[in-house]
Amino acid sequence: MKSDATATTPLRLGTRRSKLAMAQSGLVAEEVRRVTGRPVELVEITTYGDISREHLAQIGGTGVFVNALRDSLASGEIDFAVHSLKDLPTTQPEGFTLAAVPARADARDVLVGRDGLGFTELVRAAAPGKARIGTGSPRRMAQLHAWARSLGLEIETVPIRGNIDTRIGYVRSGELDAVVLAAAGLHRIGRLEAEATELISPDQVLPAPGQGALAVECAASNAHLAAQLAELDDLHTRAAVTAERTLLAALEAGCSAPVGALADLLVEGQVVTEMRLRGVVGTTDGRTLVQLSTTGPVPASDGDMTAFARMGQELADEMLAKGAAGLMGERAL
Repeated sequence: MKSDATATTPLRLGTRRSKLAMAQSGLVAEEVRRVTGRPVELVEITTYGDISREHLAQIGGTGVFVNALRDSLASGEIDFAVHSLKDLPTTQPEGFTLAAVPARADARDVLVGRDGLGFTELVRAAAPGKARIGTGSPRRMAQLHAWARSLGLEIETVPIRGNIDTRIGYVRSGELDAVVLAAAGLHRIGRLEAEATELISPDQVLPAPGQGALAVECAASNAHLAAQLAELDDLHTRAAVTAERTLLAALEAGCSAPVGALADLLVEGQVVTEMRLRGVVGTTDGRTLVQLSTTGPVPASDGDMTAFARMGQELADEMLAKGAAGLMGERAL
């Protein structure tokens, strides 16, 4: 039985300093308070990805928003950390456990366009010139260029960094015609409806593996806390992101490689019967894409993720056989 002192000692939640990171960590903190009965305080940590002005494709993407938080976990400065799952390297290092993957928010990307325009309207309105669309993601660049070409038109993608306000500011100032952001991020800061001019269908642009999901991580040695945090886990979300991240790992691709993936759970009534996994790899100019999908039955949900990992591995193998490896600018080592 815990002492009164332990019950009132705050749990220290490590988070990045951005408005979005603080918002999503605050949501997790409320749930942790509920399941543990203990207060939770947010500890703001600056990561390399926050201070570097280089584009993610240049600094390698993998772990740049994560390593400082893990260092703080290892040193005992914090008790657990909250990450955006899409930023988390696919290899789980020794000493840490992914205690919970809470229910996922909207995995889609959104367009924030000038004059309230969606993608097709924007691209056509700019012709015969090229619409200038801001994104720091090679994955988005590849699929946006391919989408424009399907309309018989071309766009210019402009690499950008910065927080949500900075990125939207490029559109408001007229420097860019649009920017592409994650729907989950805008939703978590309460600005999705006000800012998004189009929710982009995954049929056009597949999101990053794990996009819209959060990862709650703690030291593997803290079994009691890990068990408490596990109450936040959503098995359907964990199954989906397991398939997506296994595909990413099997492609030996890092977080900033031009890889998109999305696992959809197919439901009949209240029962999940199948999972459809889609994956895409492409050159950043969108001229060459390898895009495949697979569907398989969902086993009884008991926490065993083997079947979902296998689905990700098998789809990656098919994509590699179609030439996916040659399309990626970054390979994880």
